[in-house]
Amino acid sequence: MENDRYAKELEVAVRVVHVACALCRRVQEKLFSNDSDHVLSKDDDSPVTVAEDFSVQATVSWLLSSTFGVENVSIVAEEDIQTISKDDSANLLAAVVNTVNESLALASNYGLQSPESTLGNSEVLEAIRRCNSTGGLRGRHWILDPVDGTLGFVRGDQYAVALALIEDGNALLGVLGCPNYPLKAESLNYNYQHHHETMSESSSLVCDTSEKGCILYARKGSGEAWLQPLISRDKVLEWPNYAQLIRVSSVDDPALATLCEPVERANSNHSFTAGLAHSVGLRKQPLRVHSMVKYAAIARGDAEIFMKFARSGYKEKIWDHAAGVVIVEEAGGVVTDAGGRPLDFSKGMYLECLDRGIIACSGITLHEKLIAAVYASWDSSNL
Repeated sequence: MENDRYAKELEVAVRVVHVACALCRRVQEKLFSNDSDHVLSKDDDSPVTVAEDFSVQATVSWLLSSTFGVENVSIVAEEDIQTISKDDSANLLAAVVNTVNESLALASNYGLQSPESTLGNSEVLEAIRRCNSTGGLRGRHWILDPVDGTLGFVRGDQYAVALALIEDGNALLGVLGCPNYPLKAESLNYNYQHHHETMSESSSLVCDTSEKGCILYARKGSGEAWLQPLISRDKVLEWPNYAQLIRVSSVDDPALATLCEPVERANSNHSFTAGLAHSVGLRKQPLRVHSMVKYAAIARGDAEIFMKFARSGYKEKIWDHAAGVVIVEEAGGVVTDAGGRPLDFSKGMYLECLDRGIIACSGITLHEKLIAAVYASWDSSNL
């Protein structure tokens, strides 16, 4: 039956992301503990965060390969094997191997296969090495962002684990793990006061609420997007875990709509976005959120709009968008480039044919207004 296509892939992907999110939570707990070895590593390019990226990548790679067979799994992912293979990376590799084994030992709690014996350095390196696909127009490829939003992660703020499945250039499945995303929408209000580059740890979600952590997922064409709370590591997962349908917001008045935009200014033109927002009548202060959690906010109805216009020379990567796009669209939203065309995931690792930027909306009314505003204001922009 058509409705059963990719059912196993989606079920496995959701479980795998549960395992990956549990890994991230354990690493973050250590990062924010009083252990000085970890406190010294609170930056977005530290040994802790690099090890986490590799650990998630190796864990996801091993789980997908053990389930579907190594020969059947192609993975496009951000991290490459060179960094961790260097002679001076022995400590980094040791940390990754330890974290991977700790995570895979718990995989059976989530209905997945755990290794029969502890993985060694070569096996972990091989799992990472398998994530070397470049995607493209032909074949089936898993698209992984092991930790999207590293800066959010080290600040105890928002970050995501993203896994999508693309077949012949079409994004078919999307799974988005958001370990710090509040289960109650009102907890997002802190963003209006605290989302600044100098945000202190005391304002982070790690400290703000214990009711946090969820996984969103969807299959293209189903017309359904789902949310599950994260399962604590001491509980055995009985599948299917509790899940609820989510839908985008019904707000279509720009004056009532909430805009999500990236926190970082490095690869995003905030001034053009602000001008565009003003021209269509957006009045609320933007919700600045790290990572693909912006897509989660739209899919769940916590915000209505996400716009990103990259600075000149920056190329959007498919792993930063594929999972989120599937989820938002199946929740009833619209995602296109700034020219109104669907995002094209068939060109390899980058959105090569992207027209100016990306616009995601909860509905077609807001989307059409934004597209029209882009065309009206583009010539006078500073991009």
